[in-house]
Amino acid sequence: MNFEVLDPGLAEYAPAMHSALDPVLDAHLNPSLLQNVELDPEGVALEALPVQESVHIMEGVYSELHSVVAEVGVPVSVSHFDLHEEMLWVGSHGGHATSFFGPALERYSSFQVNGSDDIRQIQSLENGILFLTKNNLKYMARGGLIIFDYLLDESEDMHSLLLTDSSTLLVGGLQNHILEIDLNTVQETQKYAVETPGVTIMRQTNRFFFCGHTSGRVSLRDLRTFKVEHEFDAFSGSLSDFDVHGNLLATCGFSSRLTGLACDRFLKVYDLRMMRAITPLQVHVDPAFLRFIPTYTSRLAIISQSGQCQFCEPTGLANPADIFHVNPVGPLLMTFDVSASKQALAFGDSEGCVHLWTDSPEPSFNPYSRETEFALPCLVDSLPPLDWSQDLLPLSLIPVPLTTDTLLSDWPAANSAPAPRRAPPVDAEILRTMKKVGFIGYAPNPRTRLRNQIPYRLKESDSEFDSFSQVTESPVGREEEPHRHMVSKKYRKVTIKYSKLGLEDFDFKHYNKTLFAGLEPHIPNAYCNCMIQVLYFLEPVRCLIQNHLCQKEFCLACELGFLFHMLDLSRGDPCQGSNFLRAFRTIPEASALGLILADSDEASGKGNLARLIQRWNRFILTQLHQDLQELEVPQAYRGAGGSSFCSSGDSVIGQLFSCEMENCSLCRCGSETVRASSTLLFTLSYPEDKTGKNCDFAQVLKRSICLEQNTQAWCDNCEKYQPTIQTRNICHLPDILVINCEVNSLKEADFWRMQAEVAFKIAIKKHGGEISKNKEFALADWKELGSPEGMLMCPSIEELKNVWLPFSIRMKMTKNKGLDVCNWTDGDEMQWGPARAEEEHGVYVYDLMATVVHILDSRTGGSLVAHIKVGETYHQRKEGVTHQQWYLFNDFLIEPIDKHEAVQFDMNWKVPAILYYIKRNLNSKYNLNIKNPIEASVLLAEASLARKQRKTHTTFIPLMLNEMPQVGDLVGLDAEFVTLNEEEAELRSDGTKSTIKPSQMSVARITCVRGQGPNEGIPFIDDYISTQEQVVDYLTQYSGIKPGDLDAKISSKHLTTLKSTYLKLRFLIDIGVKFVGHGLQKDFRVINLMVPKDQVLDTVYLFHMPRKRMISLRFLAWYFLDAAVFSSVLAL
Repeated sequence: MNFEVLDPGLAEYAPAMHSALDPVLDAHLNPSLLQNVELDPEGVALEALPVQESVHIMEGVYSELHSVVAEVGVPVSVSHFDLHEEMLWVGSHGGHATSFFGPALERYSSFQVNGSDDIRQIQSLENGILFLTKNNLKYMARGGLIIFDYLLDESEDMHSLLLTDSSTLLVGGLQNHILEIDLNTVQETQKYAVETPGVTIMRQTNRFFFCGHTSGRVSLRDLRTFKVEHEFDAFSGSLSDFDVHGNLLATCGFSSRLTGLACDRFLKVYDLRMMRAITPLQVHVDPAFLRFIPTYTSRLAIISQSGQCQFCEPTGLANPADIFHVNPVGPLLMTFDVSASKQALAFGDSEGCVHLWTDSPEPSFNPYSRETEFALPCLVDSLPPLDWSQDLLPLSLIPVPLTTDTLLSDWPAANSAPAPRRAPPVDAEILRTMKKVGFIGYAPNPRTRLRNQIPYRLKESDSEFDSFSQVTESPVGREEEPHRHMVSKKYRKVTIKYSKLGLEDFDFKHYNKTLFAGLEPHIPNAYCNCMIQVLYFLEPVRCLIQNHLCQKEFCLACELGFLFHMLDLSRGDPCQGSNFLRAFRTIPEASALGLILADSDEASGKGNLARLIQRWNRFILTQLHQDLQELEVPQAYRGAGGSSFCSSGDSVIGQLFSCEMENCSLCRCGSETVRASSTLLFTLSYPEDKTGKNCDFAQVLKRSICLEQNTQAWCDNCEKYQPTIQTRNICHLPDILVINCEVNSLKEADFWRMQAEVAFKIAIKKHGGEISKNKEFALADWKELGSPEGMLMCPSIEELKNVWLPFSIRMKMTKNKGLDVCNWTDGDEMQWGPARAEEEHGVYVYDLMATVVHILDSRTGGSLVAHIKVGETYHQRKEGVTHQQWYLFNDFLIEPIDKHEAVQFDMNWKVPAILYYIKRNLNSKYNLNIKNPIEASVLLAEASLARKQRKTHTTFIPLMLNEMPQVGDLVGLDAEFVTLNEEEAELRSDGTKSTIKPSQMSVARITCVRGQGPNEGIPFIDDYISTQEQVVDYLTQYSGIKPGDLDAKISSKHLTTLKSTYLKLRFLIDIGVKFVGHGLQKDFRVINLMVPKDQVLDTVYLFHMPRKRMISLRFLAWYFLDAAVFSSVLAL
């Protein structure tokens, strides 16, 4: 509101604005209002006083319910109903804020916001309250604690603010611009120029921003660009207030007269559909405030400064009978607000009083208010009740007076005997991990309870109390931890034990005796390691991804291809997906879907990993489908004979995973709508029947694919929302069938458990009860199984338990766009023949290729593992044999397993999450050759990202075409790093240091030097790597990197992206050069490169003597070159 054009009579109360310092009451204040009101020495009312309790409120008619004093004698400048809690906020001209709780207006909090300026607007948020003064924006908790204090320029004169969303705020005033402030970073993000200065009121709808100017205009601005779309010249003098509802804009203000400004009794109303004024509304009061109160109709409430209030329709005539009068203590009303529920009106007057008018005896300020937190009562005044039945109740809670008499508890020695409390048994985990040094034992804290706290359990009998003696002192025989007895050891969450040498002395071979590469789990958001392995062992996907290369900096397909290349080169050594996860964290869609976990949530296991990995599965397929469009697919990656991976306009991922279908909506009027669509995966939909009858997996899968449901949908024929029957018909089946299991509650888990029990009983009956208890069979047992034609491998009881999932399923497309699904067993294969499925048109057999399961472990928060059926091509490439085998992939733990273990799900700790089925003989349809997409042009000169690079400061000379490296050429390599996250470590009880989580490093500079030729010794790569992540430590003492060197806006270095430099190093590795350097193993690890050992000449190992420590580069440079390194940091 523009206070400069209010009634001039307000000026006579200006001296009273500071009279709060004097406890003498103002002469204009009604003494009856302040009876029983206690004043503090500064004259501020400590308790709100309601009016007489006998007030009668008529339903539907606004009447005064309560009046309270906010601050004696100091005018109220603004009032605001809290949008989250049942509270009313009031700000004064003295910069003081007061809140009242509920319709009784009980004082909740009161605090000073600004010492000199008045509070001009209040906005409630979920966690606090925003207060706007002349040149200050303050965010405070509801109790008065400051969350942030944002100082504006001293020349600013702010009057209004507008919350556009949960984290963005617009602030306007008498200047010629409006500021946009981000509440998360508390920084000014944008400054919008305003053609007409003086924005004192702002409103927002789903179409426009509305800005009210002191000149009497109202401008309508675009929600995205803030440009003026339309403007209404409402009043010739000044604008007092306006409000928007639906398609109507109502304004009140002042018009110019010969004697000055006069309050205009005509409200200007505008139709926002036609953008023109409609008939002005004449009212019988001098309007100073107005609000729409759309309860039953679009009523307008018009308030004058003298206290008169009139209700009228914006398109009708005003009735004098609809006027009621507010009885302010002061002569003027200064502020007015309406609650979100429209049940309460708040008025503030010039004497610091607040009046609450409601239309019901028990109003609510909001439709759905949350519970308000109150201060805890003092324990001295009200003591809590004590439960005498508790043995461990501390008697010190009872305050007793000091006495010299004998207490009742002072029993004579003849009637009592000392009985000290015996120590409870030591935790079995502590005894198992304890190491003795002399006669003192040391063990890590198992973290089962808080430090220095031991619970005592009082036993009723001595025999029970002495049960701790049964715990053996020796850790032998107690290898299995009792709280993890259900979870098999190989399925438990694996962690890396760090030592002084980091990972160099950690034995990964103990966890992985195969030649396949695992993935390290300590990187943020590495929960997706199991899904990365699943995608890698899909041969068409692997070949496609490794053939892809584009110019996009953060392309998940490119980074996944680089990671797959590392997995190809590795011979059992673990890899890490740091670069892939770095690009993953930059994708806005990943953050919006909640796929990026905070380090604390990932370490504590707070996230629901099953739901998380299923959302990640859908996200990665969609992202790869978008990245790998037809224009980005290399021509070399097309199949033979004109058959290619993709059709025109589609991606390869689309052909492999996409299922084309028709969605039919049938309205009850008979109108049918058919829309074509596609999906990359399916989600299992479980039946509601709980009778426990047999329901095989194929039936549930068919129900999920051909989904039929009743829902409300728009009918074009009826022209309204109608109940419709929606069905889904399959037009084309995918090559790879991806299924999200959605076992997210006990209901789905019980369904899997029940079906597994039914399947177990059927299998026992099928084999006539003659199932062995183990996997070993005698020759006589085989003879009893029947004729040679029916000789099938008889499974054991353990293999049949907890099995409901089939290894193969058969799908057939019918002529009427239907789908037949059935389980396909080895017996069906022998009966119908292996080629029967392909001979008949529209019949496909899908084989289970991978299952991703969620391991429930209360101690570690759970983990995700994958069972993967590794094909012949992978074994041929890694081990030189041709066979298929199921493996368990648990981060860097890889172990071959029996195929039945891949489909066994004990719902107590092993829950299915994702299933992958592939068409039989899928790989034979495509040419799976891989052509390296990285060309020699990546080594040529490129432009720097830095805007201020000094061209005269050249630190390297790029390679020319005649200098391209050849196989066996020497290249000197050095890399510098910065720290993104500090190391997390703890001190053991024996004083040694234990690393919990290593520091997270990021490459900052890479330098490559020519090793031969006329320019030997001259660098051809000296790239500084731009980073968008926050750097904790630049390690300037060792790296020479300074703050600003990696910022494209201010850096003077040759700045490039990590992907650009990575491609250069990949080309050098693929061409066969030999790298020379010191500590290259760590350099390649941080850069995320896998380099064959025969291409690395590392001086750390060249000059290393067995059983001796590693020699530093400083010593080698001093000894061989007589040079001092790291003695000072050079200005680069």
